[in-house]
Amino acid sequence: MKDKTVVLNADRINYDGKIDFSHIASQVTVYGATDEGQLLERIQGYDIVVTKEMPVSAESIRRFPDSVKLLCEAGTGYNNIDLAAAKARGITVCNIPAYSTQRVAHTVFLLLLNLFSSMQKQQAMLCRGDHSNFEQFLQVDHLELNGKILGVVGAGHIGRAVIRLAHAFDMEVLAYTRTPRPDEEGVRYVPLDTLLQESDAVTLHCPLTEQTRHLIDETALAKMKPTAFLINTSRGALIDEPALIRALAARQIAGAGLDVLEQEPPRPDNPLYTLDNVVLTPHMGWKGLETRQRLVDLLGENIAAFCRGEPRNVIV
Repeated sequence: MKDKTVVLNADRINYDGKIDFSHIASQVTVYGATDEGQLLERIQGYDIVVTKEMPVSAESIRRFPDSVKLLCEAGTGYNNIDLAAAKARGITVCNIPAYSTQRVAHTVFLLLLNLFSSMQKQQAMLCRGDHSNFEQFLQVDHLELNGKILGVVGAGHIGRAVIRLAHAFDMEVLAYTRTPRPDEEGVRYVPLDTLLQESDAVTLHCPLTEQTRHLIDETALAKMKPTAFLINTSRGALIDEPALIRALAARQIAGAGLDVLEQEPPRPDNPLYTLDNVVLTPHMGWKGLETRQRLVDLLGENIAAFCRGEPRNVIV
């Protein structure tokens, strides 16, 4: 099969100009960004279309040229693509499921360590010229991770990597998965309610589906300890954001570390920008330089495998 490939929104990956797409196929055209009105024109005559978190609607897919045989989502999540429409057109959809496992797991602990040591509060004090942490006893909470209970929601590639790091920090681990599993060394599998009630920190590692949308809502937040932290490096809509903002403002939970939000970028007036018990990062968990080049390398492997008649990481 021919492998003429178009990348529609490369700037999502190559925002610093350091990532090479040239090797992913024998002929590659790269666009930094593509809006809905440009999409159909730009894919004419191509065999393979590559997107990164770019909405591809059923209406657009129904109008794809017959030449398109493969739609590659350059990432793990694929809720931006209308899969039913792709299947109806006979277009294979694939993703890259495990390119950022370690980097996202590291981001979880970056957020945890900052929250447990009140780092965001300490840096805010310095920014306003308050040196009392240096001149007096420490003015903010400073807690250890060891001995704490980490609740891991979802035990796929990233969830498992997080569990390994938790053990390295001497944390206890509770885990929840949709399909019940037997306990294993260092991990106790429990219902979600039990995990929320017993964990000192809860970290989310499940895909966004109709079943998991707003998995963490007002009811779920009410079950968490008032001293607990919530971490999300997965998909923003796993959390009911207004409910979380209310819980944080009322100190119903201790704080949150969020690398993903329901709306990205958030509105300028989003309270999460200013709440002092929040660590907010710009969906950076997958954006390490090495992580992004690995993503593109694996994308090339997906394309080559498909052209050999051995498709991999197929969604539909």
